[in-house]
Formats: sequence, structure tokens, C-alpha cells
Amino acid sequence: MRISSRRSAWRDTLPHHAENFRYLPWLREGGSLTARIQARGRFAVRLLRQERALPTRDEALVLGVNPRSFAWVREVALLCDGDVVAFAHTVLPCRPRGPLTRWLARLGSRSLGSLLFSHVGFVRGKLNFRRLDARHPLFDPALKVIGGQPKTLWARRSLFHFRQQSVLVTEVYSAALCGASTASNP
Repeated sequence: MRISSRRSAWRDTLPHHAENFRYLPWLREGGSLTARIQARGRFAVRLLRQERALPTRDEALVLGVNPRSFAWVREVALLCDGDVVAFAHTVLPCRPRGPLTRWLARLGSRSLGSLLFSHVGFVRGKLNFRRLDARHPLFDPALKVIGGQPKTLWARRSLFHFRQQSVLVTEVYSAALCGASTASNP
């Protein structure tokens, strides 16, 4: 099965357009989003949900699992000085079990990024980018957390590998991350 190359699909490059200009430094950052937010102010994580759930079809495809197979899904709000600056959605297949399963279960309100970038065994795959709209399954959950009334939200995702396990991390950005009003359309 091939991932669609339609305009709305995840891409490994970012087009240079006015609507994404203010997000480019955040989207292209190859390091830890957690560390970058911490450098701006007081960082906090608000756990929204962590449960066994079905991945989306495209998440299952990237992870190489059956879309009807349950995975561990974790969603958090990332805050800087009390403002929500990003929504993070993590998918970890239930099989194979391994250290990542235990670590994710114990994270609570700590950042997954602090684990992914501090443990030497993790290997990060390519960054992929997408402009989410109301048709995407992550748009509504992200918008509830981020607030405002944007018609689209910028997101990036990447696959991290640790031994036999892989975890897919998607980050959806609030305009507050860029110092802009969340009431405007990014």
C-alpha cells in the first residue's frame, strides 16, 4: 500500500508559503520540542488521555501494524508559562512489548521528549509535515486543547525506534508557540 501524494498527505519537505513562515523554525527543528519550549519559559505537560485505542489508518501504515490492532495512545498538551503551545499525540503498538511500553505507562505528566532525547538507544526517523484541517482525525482533539478558531493547524511527526519497538509522535502547533494570536488562521 502506498501513501497518497495528495496535497493533504504527510510530506517530508515543507513548501515555502506565507501561511507557514512563522512555523518553519518549529517544524524544522530536529531536536527536542520539549527542550526548545523549556528554553522559552516554564514548561509543563498536561496529560489528556493515555489508553489502548485504534491508530488511524495512516498511523497503522507508518507503524507497520494492522489498523484494527490496538495500540497505546497518549495525548498531552505542552504548556509554556501556562499557555498551551502544542498538542502531542503518541502511538505505540501493543506488540511487541518491551521497555518502551513500561516507560510510556509510567510517564504520567512528564514529557515523552525528555525520554526520547536523553536515552542513547533511540533513533529518530525523518520528520514529516502536514497542515491539518477538520477532515483529519487529530484536528478536533488538537483544537479543543489549543483553542481559537483556525481553519488549519500545522503538525509534524516522526517515528522513533528503540530496539524492536517503534513509537510515532505527532506534534500539532498552536499559534501561541510562535507568539501569534490563536484566534487567527495560521
